[in-house]
Amino acid sequence: MTALLFIITSLTYFLKKDIWIVLGAVALVSSQILIFLHWQDAKWGTLANIIILICILIAFSIRSQEKKLDIEKKQFIQSLTATQNHTLLPEDVSHLPVVVQHWMKRSGVVGNQRAFGLRLQQTGQMKTKPEAGWMPFTAEQYFNAQQPAFYWTAEVSMGFGLFLKGRDSFKEGEGEMMIKLASLFPVVNEKHTPQINSGSMIRFLAEICWFPSAAASPYIVWEERDAFSAKATFTQKGTTVSGIFRFSEKGDLISFEAERYFGGNAQAEKHLWVVNILDHVEFEGIRVPQQCSVVWKLPEGDFEWLQFSVTNLDYNPLQTY
Repeated sequence: MTALLFIITSLTYFLKKDIWIVLGAVALVSSQILIFLHWQDAKWGTLANIIILICILIAFSIRSQEKKLDIEKKQFIQSLTATQNHTLLPEDVSHLPVVVQHWMKRSGVVGNQRAFGLRLQQTGQMKTKPEAGWMPFTAEQYFNAQQPAFYWTAEVSMGFGLFLKGRDSFKEGEGEMMIKLASLFPVVNEKHTPQINSGSMIRFLAEICWFPSAAASPYIVWEERDAFSAKATFTQKGTTVSGIFRFSEKGDLISFEAERYFGGNAQAEKHLWVVNILDHVEFEGIRVPQQCSVVWKLPEGDFEWLQFSVTNLDYNPLQTY
């Protein structure tokens, strides 16, 4: 019966039935009682039960975090509302610098439906330190283009069965980052500091590349620099950030750069943060960056910490992935 309980626990876990934790606890207690009753012959089974208990606690923590993230993502999608004016007209972008207008026309958003929200999926690799090795990751992200906000979740493989599970979010001018080792131990837990808020705003500004119609939004002010670049200024809740968008002769976005805090604590210093765009692709008729590389320009040298590709993108989503 104890063995059967363990088997049913495994099945209900993989079927994502919440009762698995109750069944697992009963199976574990039952197993340990049997061991106590036959201690001389079965005492080493206690070690196996300790290992099983650790696995159950880790699995419970992972499942709890997954459920929390699912709830947060659904709430984010529910916050999106369709706009009355669905089409971005030529007169809506006529006040922008010529180079920005060229980009928006090249991307296909002029004369097309405005994006009030979107979702995307990413895959790639990242580093935590310049001397560290690359770690593969998968991620998904949701954006609110009307009232600037994003919600990003990722899982990073560290090897040897270890992984990082993280969430980076931005809403109403405030950012929040939480990363846990094996969904148990917090590695990063920063929120609502001036450094995190500024960094989240810069990230949102850079990532309008996936919904170029947002370039015509009132929360972004543009300033032409030359024939192939423009400065964008984004203000939210009293905080202002700026970044430089650079374009090719054809009108494709090729890079974004801004002075950004390297870290989220009070001691963090600003360094140049550069997103290099390596390739473009069309999703739903809109031309957007697909492959990107992100580099910190540090005093000791360039730190390329992120390489990724966008594998899927949907505009104005009605549900989460």
